[in-house]
Amino acid sequence: MTRRVSLPAADDLFRPTAPADDTGRRDRSASETDQADEPAGRKKRPSGRVRHDEKMTVYITSDELLDLEHARLGLRRSHGLAVDRGRIVREAIALVLADLEAHGDESALVRRLTEG
Repeated sequence: MTRRVSLPAADDLFRPTAPADDTGRRDRSASETDQADEPAGRKKRPSGRVRHDEKMTVYITSDELLDLEHARLGLRRSHGLAVDRGRIVREAIALVLADLEAHGDESALVRRLTEG
């Protein structure tokens, strides 16, 4: 006699975490709602630890990946911040975009992109 274990179905494992509206879209998180409602010119915050619905693939060199991993470990060791690489990247993007919005042609992003 064999014993069969009952496992959850895929629908149970991959169920939506937010209710859908009439168009089938999921409700936005609180941080997304706050960002969308901010008037122009106010500082936007990165999304942080929320479930992300969008994905983007970025190719980096092995040296860049090692630098990112060293930064992650340094943040944990020196500051007690247990963050993943994605969080660091989202924070860096938010900083660069805020600098671009505030300084335009004089931003670090424009300078670096025109240099190389």
